[in-house]
Amino acid sequence: MLFPFTRHTRFKWLVAGLLLSAPALAQTPTKPRPAAPPAADPATRYRNAKTQLDLGNYAAALAQLEPLAQPTARFARGADAAYLAAVAAARLKQWPESEQLLNLLRTEYPTYPNLPDALLLQGQVSFEQEDYDTALKTLSLLPPGKFAAEREGMKATYLPRIKERSTWVRNLRRYPDDATLGRAYADRLVFGGAYTDADQGQLNDLITKFGLDRSRYTPRPRVAAKKSSYNVAVLLPFELSDPSWQTVRKNQFVTDLYAGLRVAQDSLQRAGRPLQLFAYDTGADTLALKQVLALPELAGMDLLIGPIYKSGAKLLGRYAREHQIVCVNPLSQDGDLVVDNPWHYLFSPSTTTQGRVAAQFALTSFGGGKPGVLLHEDSKDDAAFANAYKSEYESQGGKIGLLRRFNPDVDESLSTAFAALDLPSASHLMVFSDNRRLGPYTFTQWQQQPAATRVPLLAPGSWLDNPRLDVSQLGMQGVYFIQPKYYNEQGPGFRRFRQLYLQKQHLPPSLFASQGFELLMFFGTALFQYGPAFQSNLSSAGATPGVIFDGMSYANGAHDNQVVPIVKLSNLELQVLR
Repeated sequence: MLFPFTRHTRFKWLVAGLLLSAPALAQTPTKPRPAAPPAADPATRYRNAKTQLDLGNYAAALAQLEPLAQPTARFARGADAAYLAAVAAARLKQWPESEQLLNLLRTEYPTYPNLPDALLLQGQVSFEQEDYDTALKTLSLLPPGKFAAEREGMKATYLPRIKERSTWVRNLRRYPDDATLGRAYADRLVFGGAYTDADQGQLNDLITKFGLDRSRYTPRPRVAAKKSSYNVAVLLPFELSDPSWQTVRKNQFVTDLYAGLRVAQDSLQRAGRPLQLFAYDTGADTLALKQVLALPELAGMDLLIGPIYKSGAKLLGRYAREHQIVCVNPLSQDGDLVVDNPWHYLFSPSTTTQGRVAAQFALTSFGGGKPGVLLHEDSKDDAAFANAYKSEYESQGGKIGLLRRFNPDVDESLSTAFAALDLPSASHLMVFSDNRRLGPYTFTQWQQQPAATRVPLLAPGSWLDNPRLDVSQLGMQGVYFIQPKYYNEQGPGFRRFRQLYLQKQHLPPSLFASQGFELLMFFGTALFQYGPAFQSNLSSAGATPGVIFDGMSYANGAHDNQVVPIVKLSNLELQVLR
């Protein structure tokens, strides 16, 4: 969501249609060619850009406005051009570019009369990049009473997305009188599952200081009573009504996922922890899911698992919150699904968490003396990774010197992204995209550097399964992978699971089967340890080793797995470095 910004809407949009016709070609070689018409003057280009912005052609507007915003252009309305260019970049969700333009505006045009508009926009840009400290600091610079409603609404929207307790504590210390921040943290403690007994004093202070309703902000006592067995609903798109081989083959991953859940159910049963699985076919659209959610029996479940598709995940998340039943999404890496919902979890690390952890690894392993280079695919999840990576890397003292996005299916976009990379002057190269083209393309560019001066390369773990990449490339010196789905195939836990799975399915387990098994082993165990409302317990439990995966952690109120292994291929075996 992009908050409405009043500055550009206050302009009277003028249409400057300048039609330039190409000169007629000479009929004879001796006839001179007419002189080309002069380029449009800056004022005309500025009016054209505003028209493009008004029409929603943000990329075209940005291309025309950005040069006019530079001080070297000596354009009389350079400050307006900088602000409108930042608006266009924000509309395109190009947050780093928008931030650079706003910094330019504040540095080069400090007397800009509409600076509050720019401050409001910069607050959102910083929030979108998870730079909460800068966002709050920028919004605090707004004049008293100026955009008060918009400012507080923006904070109320973005602050609940903070996951790390340290970020909350740091900002509460810096902005102790911010009522919206204080209320958001109280919500996080009481309704977000982050509360522990040690938080009672601070929660009392927040209630008193900001006049919160004490009855509403009194944490519920932890559920002490535990059941002897639990009921778990599995809502997946089995599509049983379509037995065609095409559908069966397309849904093989769903079948594998459920088969892994069944093996975990048997393992828990043998450990004296009986639970019942109830499978529901949600189909391929939300209509079937809505019919399942209307069943009265579903409200009596102790845990919900599913669904697969995002539209259905949002529906089930709302149902889980309304009925106060923990819901776990088995495959999604979209952290937005679980924002501000204490009853909704992701089994996997979100792309934002992957970006944050990868940045910590890069800074520790490669050093921050030189700037890093970050290239990412132009998609929502990849952009979320890149924003989190850059924010974390720079908050810890490093610097991302170059950030570029690309469309992996367009050759020109790829060549532009990799053009003129000054890798010898960089600390490392981070390329984030699961597209099969990116691995071979990146290695071609990366290996053009001499081996002695080649910078480290960090990439997604999906590249390890790319048949277009040779093992000799994947195992090269200085190549590292972010592999949230890593498990040790030689470990005793996986060997035992594989044996049990083979006995039931007569096939070796796929990755999806392994994910289903680990999911139910972890959350099923949590049911028996803590009872159905186990959010606070997971928040304070810290990281625990997985049965077959590297580990699970929902510490400090996180609702996606915080364990993100970084691996390296060495002697044909994966070595976990983090």
